[in-house]
Formats: sequence, C-alpha cells, structure tokens
Amino acid sequence: MANDILKIIRGISQAVSNSHDGAYEKDGWTDFYDGSAREPVKIGLNRERFNNIDVDSRGGMMDGFGCFFHGNKLCIKYHGEVNMKDLHRGGPKNYENEIEQKFNDIAKHIKKEYKKHTGDNLKLTSDGDASSLIQRMNRMRNWVQSTKYYKIGNLTAGTVGDVDEPNEERSTEYRKEHGIDAAIKNFLSLSSKQNPKNRFVNKQPKRPGPGEIDKG
Repeated sequence: MANDILKIIRGISQAVSNSHDGAYEKDGWTDFYDGSAREPVKIGLNRERFNNIDVDSRGGMMDGFGCFFHGNKLCIKYHGEVNMKDLHRGGPKNYENEIEQKFNDIAKHIKKEYKKHTGDNLKLTSDGDASSLIQRMNRMRNWVQSTKYYKIGNLTAGTVGDVDEPNEERSTEYRKEHGIDAAIKNFLSLSSKQNPKNRFVNKQPKRPGPGEIDKG
C-alpha cells in the first residue's frame, strides 16, 4: 500500500515538473542544439498567448500554478495578474468562471502528463469551488491567488492521513492529559503564587540583636 501511495505522489510530481514558464515538450528531440523542432508546453495559461522572449511583461498576463498534497486530496494553486478593465467588463461571475476553467485546464494537463510518465490514469475529482483572493497592485493591474482541491481517486480515504479521519492526538481528552493544554496547565501551576511550593521564603540569615555576635 505504501509503495502505491509513493508511486502516485512521484507520478504527480513528475507531471508538474515540466510545467514551468518556457518549458518545451520533450517528445521528438534529444538535444537542445540538435536543430529539432520543439513545441512549447500548452496548459491553458495566459502567459502562453505571448512570446516570452520578445515580450517580457506580456501585457500583465504573467501567471502560473503549483500544487501540494493535503491528506488524500491534491490542492492546485493558481496565481496571476488580472486587468482592472477586464475584471469590470465581464463582471465577478464571469471571472469566477474563467478561474474555474483555468483549474480545469491545469487538472487536464496534470492527468495527461501523469499518463505519459506512469502509463496509468489519474483520477481527480473537484472538491468544491475555487477560493480566490484579488489584491490591487496599481490603478490598472491586480494580483489574484486561487486554490482548488481535488480528490485523488487512486487513493482510498485515510491512506495518506485523511484530514477527516478521527485522530487520537487531536481529541480534547488527549490534549488535556498529554498535549499542549496539559503542558500549559503544568507551567501555570509551577509559576502560580497560589502554589505553596512557590511562595516566597525569606532565606536571609537572622540578623543579630543588641549585644549578640553575628555568626554568619
């Protein structure tokens, strides 16, 4: 079972390894200078509309994606720029649909690359709508960060630490006895003035009275 999980994780990692800006398809060529025709990787991102050599800024169309594992789910992160005019022209709902389409294209690309590297099919099922945060850069441009979760159908619940599975160490009773709650309670008890062991004790030697000799 562990080997199957590791195989899936490695397969997804290989699938996204050649998705960086400026990546080319590796099929049909063996050397960078052999003169063979090379096709850039097509994912469905905005940056693909421009030549990244001729146009550096690409008209505010810079974007990209990444992903990480969360239990038995794959979280895809998308980031990019959006023009203020385009955002207002289409409206929020239309832009939400564009973001969802971006995630669909990215998921399709990951499944295609996964099939190419492993020979197996990868099942990704959408687990809710995308969550997006749009921040203003200037009067014309905005920066958007979005996340969307997909259930990995090749994995069974709990195989990689399903977040919905009950965990003894997360339970209230466990934390009271062994967890952080118990450690904080013990620390406060040691430093509390109500603890008899912590009350101030005058350890200074008794000073001699009139006519007595100081033996200290």
